Amino acid sequence: MSRYVLLLSYTEQGMAAIKDSPSRAEAFRKSVEIAGGSVEFMSWTLGSVDGVVVFSVSDETTAVSLVLGLRRQAMVKTTMLRAFDATEFAAITAKVM
Repeated sequence: MSRYVLLLSYTEQGMAAIKDSPSRAEAFRKSVEIAGGSVEFMSWTLGSVDGVVVFSVSDETTAVSLVLGLRRQAMVKTTMLRAFDATEFAAITAKVM
């Protein structure tokens, strides 16, 4: 499984429907589970980013399709980052030339 960090920022439409944010978050969680993945962390934040989600799925294509589905709703703008745990990163750095 590959892990991703998803940074979320509300659009104007998302702010107008802020009360529905928890149910939209749950819908995203269910979408990830249907795709065979899991949401490891989900939190709303204050500052330049409105929310953070950490999720794992089998491959990048699945991750991108889930995020595009979320973006299609026009409630949030997203930034998706690939995340590596310590073991994965140690294996990567071992190959640095």
